[in-house]
Amino acid sequence: MSDHILNRALFDEVMVPNYAPGKVIPVRGQGSRVWDQDNNEYIDLAGGIAVTALGHAHPELVDALTEQAKKLWHVSNVLATEPALSLARKLVDLTFAEKVFFANSGGEANEAAFKLARRYAWEHFGPEKHEIVSCLSSFHGRTLFTVSVGGQPKYREGFEPVPAGISHVPFNDIEALEAAITDKTCAFVVEPIQGEGGITPASQAYLEKARELCDKHNALLIFDEVQTGVGRTGHLYAYMKYGVTPDILTTAKALGGGFPIGAMLTTTHIAASLKVGTHGSTYGGNPMGCAVAEKVLDIITRDGVLEGVETRHERLVSHLKQINARHAAFRLVRGAGLLIGAVVDEKYEGRAKDFMTAALDEGVLALVAGPNVVRFAPSLIIPEADIDEAMTRFERAVARVVKG
Repeated sequence: MSDHILNRALFDEVMVPNYAPGKVIPVRGQGSRVWDQDNNEYIDLAGGIAVTALGHAHPELVDALTEQAKKLWHVSNVLATEPALSLARKLVDLTFAEKVFFANSGGEANEAAFKLARRYAWEHFGPEKHEIVSCLSSFHGRTLFTVSVGGQPKYREGFEPVPAGISHVPFNDIEALEAAITDKTCAFVVEPIQGEGGITPASQAYLEKARELCDKHNALLIFDEVQTGVGRTGHLYAYMKYGVTPDILTTAKALGGGFPIGAMLTTTHIAASLKVGTHGSTYGGNPMGCAVAEKVLDIITRDGVLEGVETRHERLVSHLKQINARHAAFRLVRGAGLLIGAVVDEKYEGRAKDFMTAALDEGVLALVAGPNVVRFAPSLIIPEADIDEAMTRFERAVARVVKG
């Protein structure tokens, strides 16, 4: 079967229609560049939605995967494996955590976190303490529990009734948070930077108040770091940037550099509530994912990599501001590290996707974060020359949209 029979039209024929992928089909990637079936080249500022944190086909990740593939692929959690033990040890050494649970995705990591929070409260305080507080515009995954905790009603529509005992407050609103967290709250769940909600960072005061309120009411503070984790903000995890430590942290996306893996991190005391048999995952902690993830952590924690995120941030934002000075397409650029959102001007309300589509036509992979924000989440080690070239192309895309 030739490549061109495997085309975009075939997607509509054989795939469930819940995605609307772009018109090109990438077949090869190297560093921060990808090539499609016709050998057209694109600069990747999307990172597979903040996943390919070390670019495509990083030689050390390829080696880690192929070495493990020759040894052991899967035994499930009826037995422990060396790669899982080694990765768990590394995560514990690098973070506040004392215990790790492995899953395959961010949604699964969050599912585990929310189940643990409820079970911990049930065990220590009784069944009345089961309420979960989350933020409007938040995103925590696509399982029924995680879309219920997520603060975007469109993702719940048609799937009701959803799990009860969940409420939502405006993000960064301290008064609303004070009113919402009570002695019946088992957990407050928050993204240090809202991703799908528009690349909106939490304020320092907001996260500090969240920690204080959770302590006061014996509630657990859960940080969803699926998108902000593993170096994305210029810190290994965003909680380190804020100096506010959660009780439970979820991580995925960049953790495997493109290989599916997720993890929930917590303390020994809290982890004790997930006794044998209370939760599980057949593939969770599979040796291939763990071998790759450990290598990802090794590379990202090397000298210079996290510091390099900040210099790349400054370069990318500087380009965006220069483009904006010429075309007045955006009213604001926000984010941290290499998670950057360009908020479209009122003239282009609801049209972020037009900029993303034009960028693809000009040879740049970008993202949106809701209808009004163009999102960039490139490799943390993207060469600065690739940033410059990508922004030259992106300016052409912006000009096309602005000129209509």
